Amino acid sequence: MSLSRRSLLAAGGALGAAAVSAPPAAAEPATGPGGPGRVRTGFERLAADGYALLAGERVGVVTNPTGVTRDARHLVDVMHADERVDLAAVFGPEHGFRGTAQAGGSEGRYDDPATGLPVYDTYLKSGQPLADVFTASGVDTVVFDIQDVGARFYTYIWTLYDCMAAAALAGKRFVVLDRPNPVTGRAALGPVLDRAFATFVGREPIAQAHGMTVAELALLFNGEFLARPVELETVRMTGWRRAEFFDATGLPWVPPSPNMPTPETALVYAGTCLFEGTNLSEGRGTTRPFELLGAEGIDRRWAQAANALGLPGVRFREAYFAPTFSKFQGRTVGGVQLHVHDREAFEPVRTGIGLLVTARRSWSGFAWRADRWIDKLTGSTRVRTLIDAGAGVDEVVGAWEADLAAFRAVRREYLLYR
Repeated sequence: MSLSRRSLLAAGGALGAAAVSAPPAAAEPATGPGGPGRVRTGFERLAADGYALLAGERVGVVTNPTGVTRDARHLVDVMHADERVDLAAVFGPEHGFRGTAQAGGSEGRYDDPATGLPVYDTYLKSGQPLADVFTASGVDTVVFDIQDVGARFYTYIWTLYDCMAAAALAGKRFVVLDRPNPVTGRAALGPVLDRAFATFVGREPIAQAHGMTVAELALLFNGEFLARPVELETVRMTGWRRAEFFDATGLPWVPPSPNMPTPETALVYAGTCLFEGTNLSEGRGTTRPFELLGAEGIDRRWAQAANALGLPGVRFREAYFAPTFSKFQGRTVGGVQLHVHDREAFEPVRTGIGLLVTARRSWSGFAWRADRWIDKLTGSTRVRTLIDAGAGVDEVVGAWEADLAAFRAVRREYLLYR
């Protein structure tokens, strides 16, 4: 990873130019109904400025159901109805623009019934094929507005990355409208990806819990990773502070994907999603995905072992559940439910490692997925091989500290908020 910053390209538009070039500053006081904690998103600021940043441009938007205003209207519907914006296309990621597809799916190419706009599918497209989609759409500027959840393997940040790279190839300007990191932006946590394990759940060497907003990530991608930087502008939020969880923002929560129903799900996801790489259920098909974990044959000993670790901010309850789809569909399994009682102290990645360590020790049926998906999620073979060798939580976590320290130094250069 390069530790030097590349020069960022910025063109026209007061909001975008200021957002790219200004040093980090204290968040502006929040105002409006609801008092303290009110956050103005990048889209709100763009609209309040009369869409001046997009004047004279044919615009395409990369978004999904999370691209909403404070009163829960979708920004595509709002922009389509506003004569100040020439909105020409929509680009849908995994799960689709309107969010009808499950994990690993998309909506394909269609015309949106509500607006008549052409909707193009970006899922699993990158490089020149994605650049060709942008070219075929006829847009001049690509706008990105999707709510992230703060984990490296949540695919929307790699949709951002791929779209930036493709926009550069197609000669398009790229604008990122910022939204809060719902689990705070206090710190980066967890292993850093080894590029040899790059996939759509991790293109570049960032930490498993990156602790950044999408605009900050866009600046990082452009400055450190893209072979051909894009003409990038970001529209910052106001009123957001790095230590704030989503419920302090005053914004409506829209599930970014079908198995991310609440901000509480996002809080644990950066750790418990690792169970996708095992033969245990990660809670898909329940009302508490990523908070419920289990498999047939597991009993109370796992919860007891997990509680004995004394992990900060969380307790584990013996739990039984029957997923309605995904692993163990329609079968009753045993396992644990996470109960985060102190979210300030809670460490999601350490917790995920603790649960993997104790699951392997307390259940004889434990196994990694045959495709070594755990290596793609953690970004190397290190976590799997250490746990298989009998390492404890501290040894596993300590193995990535040098890489994490290097990433934190790079990350610091791109933070926009205090």
